[in-house]
Amino acid sequence: MNSNPLKIFSGTSNQGLAVEIANYLGTNLSPVEIKRFKDAEISVKLNDNVRSSDVFIIQSTCNPANDNIMELLLMIDAALRASASRITAVIPYFGYARQDRKVEPRVPISAKVVSNIIQRTGADRVLTMDLHADQIQGFFDIPVDNLYASPIAIDYLKSLDLEDVVVVSPDAGGVDRARFLAKKLDTGLAIIDKRRPEANISAVMHVIGDVKDKNCILIDDIVDTGGSISKAAIALKEKGAKEVYCLFSHAVLSDNARDNLVKADFKEIIFTNSIPLKEDKSLDNMKVLSIAPLFGEAIRRIHNGESVSSLFI
Repeated sequence: MNSNPLKIFSGTSNQGLAVEIANYLGTNLSPVEIKRFKDAEISVKLNDNVRSSDVFIIQSTCNPANDNIMELLLMIDAALRASASRITAVIPYFGYARQDRKVEPRVPISAKVVSNIIQRTGADRVLTMDLHADQIQGFFDIPVDNLYASPIAIDYLKSLDLEDVVVVSPDAGGVDRARFLAKKLDTGLAIIDKRRPEANISAVMHVIGDVKDKNCILIDDIVDTGGSISKAAIALKEKGAKEVYCLFSHAVLSDNARDNLVKADFKEIIFTNSIPLKEDKSLDNMKVLSIAPLFGEAIRRIHNGESVSSLFI
């Protein structure tokens, strides 16, 4: 049992989720003052004593990614300089995760750069969810717990009582994720064969697997512009799919994502609140699943020195 006080702080990126996590833990968020000067510099002050405390800082590094990363770094440094016993960066959505390797000459590995900055600023541990690339855990030299939203998603999907279900991966890279869900739901598996000529542009080629008269669940980790997953849904409908459900973890939903999702005519669009949903991106057929219990339980176990392995189903 950890005798050091538990203190939870939140940046401005996803305060709604942070409040839910604190409520799950039966506590309140510790006060923090975050201001922006007229030249856009960020000022942070932790308005709570953190000396010898076990500090958790909740901050999704979503849009505006650079501002949110800077807030996180300044809060980490503030806690470090105030003699916190341990500092855990809780990052429900890890920005820059898609830039995890060199795909052409003279480009950075941006996910590695962000990882370096976080740990060198003073974080002792990172708690995140559904990293776009699992190898990002290896970019850190501190413990990283990469949770999965699948337990929450599986419970919700089972509650729908769907029949003739097929789980579909929108590309070859997501087959492992789709196979895991199909196994848990005891359903069939299909794959969309596509080619991406350039970033955010995809061309669906054909469907591998039987989807005719099936309820299809398209699963991905991130939906950005929605182009890929929407084209995949259209391809499934052309192959005779009955209804198409869309399931993903991180609702980036940039640019014309809303229009693309409307065109796809999904039965339901299911995702988590790792990124707050903006009102202008909302649709009537969207279902937002809260990950607060998942993160709250992980924080409780980390604080108490208990195993979190059972959360990785």
